[in-house]
Parts: sequence; C-alpha cells; structure tokens
Amino acid sequence: MSFFGKKPDPKEQVRDWKSKLRKEQRVIDRQINAIQREEAKVKRSIKEAAKKGQTDVCKILAKEVVQSRRAVSKMYASKAQMNSVMMQMQNQLSTIRMAGSIQKSTEVMHSMQQLVKLPEIQRAMFDLSKEMAKAGLMEEMIEDTLEGVEDDDLEDEADEEVEKVLFELTQGKLGEVEAVPSGLPEDTLVSETVEKESDEEEEEEMSARLAQLRS
Repeated sequence: MSFFGKKPDPKEQVRDWKSKLRKEQRVIDRQINAIQREEAKVKRSIKEAAKKGQTDVCKILAKEVVQSRRAVSKMYASKAQMNSVMMQMQNQLSTIRMAGSIQKSTEVMHSMQQLVKLPEIQRAMFDLSKEMAKAGLMEEMIEDTLEGVEDDDLEDEADEEVEKVLFELTQGKLGEVEAVPSGLPEDTLVSETVEKESDEEEEEEMSARLAQLRS
C-alpha cells in the first residue's frame, strides 16, 4: 500500500470485485445443496405421515417444502444477478482502458440492491456495494436497506402451494391442484439416497421437526 495516497488501480479493483462475487456464488451453491438435501428428507416424512393418515402433520411439513423451494428460487435469481454484475464489471474493464477510470453504472446499482435482500449473502453484498460506491461505480446504499426484507405475499399464496405439494407427494391422496398432467414422474429432483432410513429414525426426525415448526 502506498504512503503517498496513490489511488488503487481501477482494473485491480474490478478483478477483485469479480473474485468476491464468484466466492459468494459458491456460498449460494452450498446453501442450495443443503436445502435440497433437507427437502428430500421432509418429502419422505410427508409420504410416511400420509400413509398413517396424519393430515395435519403433512400440511405442516408441506409448508416447509414450500418455504425451501422459495428460498432456492431466490438463490438462483441472486446468482443470475451476480452474473449480470460480473458482465458489467467486464464492460468496466473496457471503459477503463478508454477513459482511465471507473464509470457509474445504474445496472450495477440495481443488481446490488437486489442482492442485499438475500439473507445468506446480505452483509457481504452490502460491504461490496460500499467498496463500489467509494470507487464511483454506484451510489452508496444506506444501512436501512438491510432491514425489513420480508416476503409479504408468502402467507397469501402458501395455502395454495401447500395443497399442490401435498397432491404431488401423495399421488393425489391429499391436497388439490388444477390441471395436473397425468403420467408425470414423481420426485424427479429428489435424491433416493434417503430411501433406506429406518422407520424409527424417520419417526424421531419427524417429531423433532414438528416440535421446531410449532415453537
């Protein structure tokens, strides 16, 4: 680091930002894998509960499936936003060669505003946005951006989605859904590695999950 106040190299800054974004994408990938593994277990629990006629249990667990699917959907959207930012970073490198400095980008500003809404990477993205603002790439975001990030329509649509999940996992024995195509393969996205779990382990896991959801 220079003792004479020399400004950082814009090209190095852009490369550093791209590296940090790729790192956060790997964080999201790990989160997605963990959620999907857990979802596979919940789906098995739903099937077992359905066989025993435990409708209330099925609905509680189905809501967890709905929430996990929404979380994964948001994470994939955030990865797409990161890719958009990295494309803008590449454009910045071309601009730096011509203008010699970083230029402000409304596209980057918009993408970063969306990225700070994802809890798993919220702090990292906010800190990165501060670096970008300091370098002149975007306007600085206020700390309040991190607060009050809620999915307001979750409850409005949850019941309908829960019914669809129940219909899907119980082969139509529970739940309702409109215009369901016949002959669709069941659980195409679910790993079958959990199929050999014992009934006793399944009962204990389901009981613990219900206790957590109800608390």
